[in-house]
Amino acid sequence: MSWLHSIIVEHSSIQAIIVLSLICAIGLALGKVKIANVSLGVTFVFFVGIIAGHFGITIAPDTLKYAENFGLVLFVYALGLQVGPGFFSSVAHGGVRLNIIGLSLACVGLLCAVVLAYVTPVSLPDMMGVFCGATTNTPALGAVQQTLSQLGIPSSTPALGCAVTYPLGVVGVIVAIIFMRRFFVKPHEICDNPVQVSPKPKITEFEVSNPGICGKTVEQIAHFSNCHFVISRLWRNGTVSIPTSSTVLQLHDRLLVTSTPADVEPLHIVFGQQDKTDWNANDIDWNAVDRQLMSQQFIVTRRQINGKTLGSLKLRNLYGVNISRVYRSGFPLLATPDLRLQLGDKIIVVGEQKAIDKIEPLIGNTVNVLNEPNLFAVFIGIVLGVMLGAIPFRFPGVSLPISLGLAGGPIIMGILVGKFGPRLHMVTYTTASVNLMLRAIGLSLYLACLGIDSGAHFFETVFRSEGLLWIGLGAFMTIVPVIIVGLITVKFFKIDFGTATGMLCGSMANPMALDYANSNLPSDRPSVAYATVYPLCMFARVILVQIVILSLS
Repeated sequence: MSWLHSIIVEHSSIQAIIVLSLICAIGLALGKVKIANVSLGVTFVFFVGIIAGHFGITIAPDTLKYAENFGLVLFVYALGLQVGPGFFSSVAHGGVRLNIIGLSLACVGLLCAVVLAYVTPVSLPDMMGVFCGATTNTPALGAVQQTLSQLGIPSSTPALGCAVTYPLGVVGVIVAIIFMRRFFVKPHEICDNPVQVSPKPKITEFEVSNPGICGKTVEQIAHFSNCHFVISRLWRNGTVSIPTSSTVLQLHDRLLVTSTPADVEPLHIVFGQQDKTDWNANDIDWNAVDRQLMSQQFIVTRRQINGKTLGSLKLRNLYGVNISRVYRSGFPLLATPDLRLQLGDKIIVVGEQKAIDKIEPLIGNTVNVLNEPNLFAVFIGIVLGVMLGAIPFRFPGVSLPISLGLAGGPIIMGILVGKFGPRLHMVTYTTASVNLMLRAIGLSLYLACLGIDSGAHFFETVFRSEGLLWIGLGAFMTIVPVIIVGLITVKFFKIDFGTATGMLCGSMANPMALDYANSNLPSDRPSVAYATVYPLCMFARVILVQIVILSLS
């Protein structure tokens, strides 16, 4: 059985693959077990790794560090790629407030650490190490150690305090989320609607009764009304047509207009009479609305039009058809001329059947193409993200340069690639299952390596005289501030629990808790909120711990 011993114990690439795969498999299997209707999911991989490390199972240090870092980079980059299309819209509609609340959580936790350093036997330097572990922030630990070294203070024990409290820092946020949801959060406070990339378009019927626009072209009306709208059908004297920008409107024309909800009332003033028919019901048979025009759905699969604007395709002028609606990742978008198409978009085309048949080759509509993995955007994005994370930033009064690191750089690059990649004709489309697979593999590798690394001296340190005290203080600094700020966010600021949970996970730099939230909450709001607050809160903790040490030591 020497061969079995060699592939499990002796360091090699084969041994690393087997050990990490076993830890991930066992952890994921145990993570499905529910206790009191609660399961930890992928987080259980972390505990299996700790147990393996405790019993002496190790991996070559370089291999372990590589697998840990690569897993983290893969997870956060795939996360950024997923939330990228809706990220900037989310920031514009509440990102500043989320960042302020996230920073308040960082300050509350640090205030607890300072107070506890004065009322307990734990020194301030050691308490800063405990604080870094409780908030799972290793960049902050590096700043603590270097600042202490510059002051001539021993910096070894803060690292030990961080190592002991780190596991409970991982689990503590999940415990706080479970506690809040079970005892304080009502069902209506858990928003199950996905984040909207833009306001949902509304379809309205108008009759032209405003003499001031009679004889004016659609282009002229759009220019002076300053509204964004699409006219998909025009009824005149019993016939229906698809208007172009040069179509001249006449009195008593009936128009079917798609616009944002905010533009409905201004368009009512512009066109005149608004019909009361509800054109936004889900059960409308659009092909039965009139006999001349058909409505058909296509999926954008032709790479040549990825990133092109609707206006540049000139579908109305060249083919006599109109795109009335666009759906991206299930979200409806207003089909304005400046909207850039992306692979995977679903478009609703209105026109005569012969004209619709002609544009199908232009759009693609070959679903099998979307199943092909677009790995170029993944790997080039990871390269750029790691390079971005390595750039040092210097701030006045802060002794150490600060960088985004392997967690911050890739997530920001993923957001940028997901949002702006199509404008550079980069194919960034991935199916939801592919994105989930990348994130799950990355997070599982990261947790397995983190567990092995922490497990070697975990129980030995816990049962030291100060070990249990450190763990108790760390759990307090993790759970109590999260619950306090979380409840204020939901109850006082009236932010839905999904968004609040993502904000808490991002402020605490805790991807494991985010994965738990994504698995148990029915929308992508946690992921968007996490990406919104993570970079600033990570920077803030690195700076704040240095300020505290320099001012109080």
